[in-house]
Amino acid sequence: MAGKSMQAVHYSGYGGGAAGLKHVEVPIPSPKKDEILLKLEATSINPFDWKVQKGMLRPFLPPKFPFIPCVDVTGEVAEVGPGVRSFKAGDKVVAMLNVSSSGGLAEYAVAPVPFTVSRPPELSPAEGAGLPTAAVTALQALKAAGTKFDGTDEPSNVLITAASGGVGHFVVQLAKLANLHVTATCGARNLELVKSLGADEVLDYKTPDGASLKSPSNRKYDFVIHCTTGIAWSTFEPNLTTNGKVIDITPSVKAVATCVLKKVTFSKKKLVPLLLAPKMEDLNFVVELVKEGKIKTVVDSRHPLSKAEEAWAKSIDGHATGKIIVEM
Repeated sequence: MAGKSMQAVHYSGYGGGAAGLKHVEVPIPSPKKDEILLKLEATSINPFDWKVQKGMLRPFLPPKFPFIPCVDVTGEVAEVGPGVRSFKAGDKVVAMLNVSSSGGLAEYAVAPVPFTVSRPPELSPAEGAGLPTAAVTALQALKAAGTKFDGTDEPSNVLITAASGGVGHFVVQLAKLANLHVTATCGARNLELVKSLGADEVLDYKTPDGASLKSPSNRKYDFVIHCTTGIAWSTFEPNLTTNGKVIDITPSVKAVATCVLKKVTFSKKKLVPLLLAPKMEDLNFVVELVKEGKIKTVVDSRHPLSKAEEAWAKSIDGHATGKIIVEM
């Protein structure tokens, strides 16, 4: 592919939102050792992507401008780098790109072999692109709470906030697979969807009970998978069991401070900040579950690469139901 060019979408500085994205023609990248070049089929937009654009991780990300965002992709292997034996040209895959170099909003991208798995025919490109960050975060959050997924899980009560969002809708499905009792919060328009994904109780977060996180059956929660922001520890605390935990997937500085305070005071109730640690075995696990029909990716909307800024704006708006997909 050396010397050939592709269509891509990048931004050249911090800020700007959807208006900061520019459609450009750039050279097709070349795969290095333990990398593969993918002809992309789809990518999904995660809040992480536009938070990087806003400068929330400066000076670490992005390492340089201009920068092509998005890490979760599906595609067909076009070329393999030196030493790659596990994939060949023509293979269909699901991959998580290197965060620091990203590249998902383009016709081609280079993917690291350790974070790439085969995409079975039962999994569409759009569904597959929704998995790497969101479904793996959901899985790791439940594991952090002690869920094993090996048939030995004890019955537990779990609360899932923002249960219709990109991560939340996977947490609901995975929690039910582990036979947990699920109470979930979401907006009124998504109550039926979240019930259909397996939630036992669903709260409209704008009602008094929803705002206070009170279980309709008066259960205390063994743990909470917290998939949104803006809920104080003082709201969670009275709803937890004696040893209850809050697993926070978008931890703020205040959340980290609460976590430290709970450790210093030897509190039995804990707040646990979670940061995604990409693992091939976790990605394989969720891909297999979709293949077997045990979980599914809820697709909020699909957008062509030529209208990537519409998808970007929709993600920033913060009310997506499931995953926002850009197709090549």
